[in-house]
Amino acid sequence: MPLAPDLSRLPHVIPFDALRDLPHREAARRLLAAGWNVCGLGDWATVWRSPDGALVARVSPFEPAYGVFVELCRALQGHPLLPRIEFDAPLAGGGRVTVLEFLMPVEPAEAAAVVARWDAAAPDDPISVVRRQAERLDAEAARTVPFWGGLDHNPGNVLRNAAGEPKLVDLFYAAGLEIYRVLREDPAQLAEAIAADRRRYICDIAAVVRRSDPDELAALRAAAAVVS
Repeated sequence: MPLAPDLSRLPHVIPFDALRDLPHREAARRLLAAGWNVCGLGDWATVWRSPDGALVARVSPFEPAYGVFVELCRALQGHPLLPRIEFDAPLAGGGRVTVLEFLMPVEPAEAAAVVARWDAAAPDDPISVVRRQAERLDAEAARTVPFWGGLDHNPGNVLRNAAGEPKLVDLFYAAGLEIYRVLREDPAQLAEAIAADRRRYICDIAAVVRRSDPDELAALRAAAAVVS
């Protein structure tokens, strides 16, 4: 009888819980060392894909909103329109790591059709359950999450899994432009809204590093240092 494979020897099999509470750079280093590769870069996070292609790890240094989407997926675990989440945990300084199934882009017409289903929310359409739960979580977050942005169900948030089934992702957002405007103009206001241990790496998110010229980046880091 053939022996079962020793999964501990496969380079991509890492104990996800060991990523919990690490600084974001160390979490990324461990994924890289285990053979994962960058496959996406958003405004807030870097996305790493496992060597076998089955999973991705979303790593964000500063993450005020994504936890609400994770809460939605867990509340409706197994729903055909939401991705499967394998692991989720905070990172040191206010970041977050989330491991979920790998998803791919869809054709524009398919994405538009899913958005139309959301807008119609027919009682017999499974998407109506997602919409109701998302709207409930949105209302709660608007009261409790600083700089909450709201719901975001644009066509770019429709992807598909390996079986071709559509999935809704990133249904909520933080008001990033407002966060960084306040950081520049009134750091004390930002410090009052977001605790120091939740914004340690506020200047490390992908959008800031990718889009800021040297003077802008220096100004943001100086403002963050004032209230660190």
